[in-house]
Amino acid sequence: MENINSSNFSLNKLTYVNLRWIACIGQLITINIVYFYFNFEFKFVLSNIIVLIGILSNFVLLYKNKSTLISEKTTFNFLLIDIIQLSILLYLTGGTINPFSIFLIIPSVFASSVLNKKQNIFLILLTCIIIIFLAFIHEELPYPLNKYIFNNHYYYSFPIALIIALIFFNYFALLFGKEAKLRKEALDKIQEVMAKEHELVSLGGQAAAAAHSLGTPLSTIKIVSDDLFDQFKNDKILSKDIELLISQVNRCNKILKRLTLNPTVEDDFIEKDLSIYEYIYQIVKSFEEISKKSFFINNEQNSNSFNIKRSIELIYGIRNFIGNANKFAKKKIFISIKSDSEYTEVIIEDDGGGFPKDIVNKIGEPYVKSTNKNFNSQSGLGLGIFIGKTLLEKNLAKVICRNSETRNGAEVNIKWRNEDLKNLM
Repeated sequence: MENINSSNFSLNKLTYVNLRWIACIGQLITINIVYFYFNFEFKFVLSNIIVLIGILSNFVLLYKNKSTLISEKTTFNFLLIDIIQLSILLYLTGGTINPFSIFLIIPSVFASSVLNKKQNIFLILLTCIIIIFLAFIHEELPYPLNKYIFNNHYYYSFPIALIIALIFFNYFALLFGKEAKLRKEALDKIQEVMAKEHELVSLGGQAAAAAHSLGTPLSTIKIVSDDLFDQFKNDKILSKDIELLISQVNRCNKILKRLTLNPTVEDDFIEKDLSIYEYIYQIVKSFEEISKKSFFINNEQNSNSFNIKRSIELIYGIRNFIGNANKFAKKKIFISIKSDSEYTEVIIEDDGGGFPKDIVNKIGEPYVKSTNKNFNSQSGLGLGIFIGKTLLEKNLAKVICRNSETRNGAEVNIKWRNEDLKNLM
């Protein structure tokens, strides 16, 4: 069985096998239709053998490789086979003049999204060399196309167009593949954060239940211990042991008391359904305990006081944006809550330097990097804002990140329809 680690694969075997089936069957049908129906004269038997080799290689890939995922090495080898196979077919049927030569660029384009940089570059260069080779060296076009004389400009412009298309498509495939990988990594981070939160909530519930269950037997032990101490207080050896037992029981009771304390004493927003203002207030309160910066909450234009069902995504989403403002602010963070009969809006601003101009239109995408050295020195942004934006949008919010027109810093505008906010799950 092929050994595949998590950093060395990106392709599902069944997907690739099915794509190769489509290619082989298409080649087989095309060759036979052209030969029997259109009466083209070319090396028919040899062409079918080449296709047969491709079919056999697909069976090898399907049955020899037991894993559901294909390693980069295996993917590279079979894409190499595909390029060579199609190159031989094109050599037998007119080279780059064959209209099906466009399919020669597909394997290397496909490679740009699943292989590493070195492997991808190798396949691109190989494909370019083959295109140039086939433009000059190939079997003559079969009857009746060989009766037509092609202008030299057309004859050589087609392989040039193929090479340009190859580079162009590879660039965009590589770009989109990279974006997809980064987005997946960021989404995995979100899942990790949410899993930890749910785990903590679950552990808190289990701890409270355990504390409640242990409370009664510990109380019984304490009563019995006190009675024993009264009975044997004159016995120095026994009384000393009983005192130790009582002290340990008291210690256990103190621990259980801490476990059963109402967690809302410090973080009301963790367990309760609150209004949007109360959510913001509790989140800000948690930051004020650790931050030297000043927070200002403006609730004067908020006319809605309805409670919102507790949502971990909403809490973490808002907290991420307030935390980011706290990180980049110089001294002050301003939070305004506005609402009417239709919408509720939360605006988070700071007095920092704002979003760098070169990435302001990309804010909300994962792993955004600025060329601004001053900004990079503050560890940059991207993932935190992406997580916050994704979590809030999952909770039906519209999030806009921009530079503030009044505070000389960054601004995040979070807006819900009241109907959506009331119906959060």
